[in-house]
Amino acid sequence: MMKVEQYDTVLLKDGRRAAIVEKFSETDFMADVGSSPSDWETIDVVIDDIEKVIHSNEE
Repeated sequence: MMKVEQYDTVLLKDGRRAAIVEKFSETDFMADVGSSPSDWETIDVVIDDIEKVIHSNEE
């Protein structure tokens, strides 16, 4: 299983990037999506929504 931690940046399966702001369990998270504070949206994410964790050297 993929390991996701609080504050990781992830690529969602729908193509959006999200910042994990809260980790409730190994499979349930809260994340911010959007490009700036003016359009950020906080959403619930489950592990099946995540394509991969984006590491800083991949950005």
